[in-house]
Amino acid sequence: MEECKVCNLYNLEETIAKKLLESVTYPWEALPKINDFILEIGNKLDSNKYNKIGEDVWIAKTAKVMPSAYIKGPAIIGENAEIRHCAFLRGKVIVGEGAVVGNSTELKNVILFNKVQVPHYNYVGDSILGYKAHMGAGSITSNVKSDKKLVVVKNGKEQIETGIKKFGAMIGDEVEVGCGSVLNPGTVIGKNSNIYPLSSVRGVISPNSIYKNQNEIVQKY
Repeated sequence: MEECKVCNLYNLEETIAKKLLESVTYPWEALPKINDFILEIGNKLDSNKYNKIGEDVWIAKTAKVMPSAYIKGPAIIGENAEIRHCAFLRGKVIVGEGAVVGNSTELKNVILFNKVQVPHYNYVGDSILGYKAHMGAGSITSNVKSDKKLVVVKNGKEQIETGIKKFGAMIGDEVEVGCGSVLNPGTVIGKNSNIYPLSSVRGVISPNSIYKNQNEIVQKY
């Protein structure tokens, strides 16, 4: 599944996690490695640019973090990022430069590339969001199957057994996810695609697509 490879989903120049993602073929292979990667690079961050707060939390001095936000380590908050009122970062989180984490948004085991926006009541777990990806208000990643089985990525007749139980969504660069949408376990969305509001998405969505519903996915011109 070429569409699902790291090199076809993301511009790695737009994340501090470049080294991690270069070490894998498919992005979900990086999910179990986020914790150790943050601990590896955290103490190497420029102390002129980052403060270490509490246990294994590094926050850029130019980042704006509301006092009501909760950040559990390990976590890195990049330069000029914004963490808004009552955001809940549950650990193993990388927030890229200029990214926005909104009020009451919850993150767990995620990589947000630079300028990602998850600005309003979003849940993002066990997921990777590419450069300038945006999740509309109330849209979420569902990261565990209801039968609790291991996640399989499916693209028509093709499928890849991931071997992992918790897998939300791999969202490519500049993807727009409409308000109130649910990205089901194992979802992969190609670059520059748009997801209609109130969608329930699963499987692989090709780059430059407009997802209207499961039976109507059209290519952008």
